[in-house]
Amino acid sequence: MLNVETLSEASVTQQVNGRLVVETEGPGFIEITEALSRWVFGTGILNGLLTVFCRHTSASLLIQENADPDVRQDLLTALDRLAPREAGYVHSTEGPDDMPAHIRTMLSGVSLSIPVVEGQMVLGTWQGVYLAEHRDRPHTRDLIVHLIGA
Repeated sequence: MLNVETLSEASVTQQVNGRLVVETEGPGFIEITEALSRWVFGTGILNGLLTVFCRHTSASLLIQENADPDVRQDLLTALDRLAPREAGYVHSTEGPDDMPAHIRTMLSGVSLSIPVVEGQMVLGTWQGVYLAEHRDRPHTRDLIVHLIGA
C-alpha cells in the first residue's frame, strides 16, 4: 500500500504574478532555476504552487538534469531526430526552423507546475528548470510566473 505524506497545510491567502524575460542566443537550454528561486523567496509565500508559463509557440519549458551538460546536448540531438529542420513541412513562411520549433514545443510543453514548501521550489537533487529555445536565431522570450499559497 502506498501512503501520501502531508508536507504542509495552509489556506490559500496570497497570490503573486510576475514576468521573467529571457534573452536566448539560438537553439539550446537556458537554466532559469536561480531566477525563479529568488523570485519565489522574495514573494514571502512559504507554501504553495508555482506556475511558469512560456508565451511562445517556438520555445518551451522543462525540468531536466542540471548536473551534466552532456544531457542537454543529447536532448538537443534527440529533438533534431524527432523534428528535423529539413523534413519538407508545409508551414515554412518564417523559415526552415519554424515548424520544427513548433513540434519541439508541442513535445515539451509551455507550462510547469512546481510545488513550493518552506519558501523553496521542491525540485529533485539534480533537477533544474530550463527554457528551451527551438529557433535558430536569438529571441526575447517572455515567461509569466504565478505563485499561489500562504
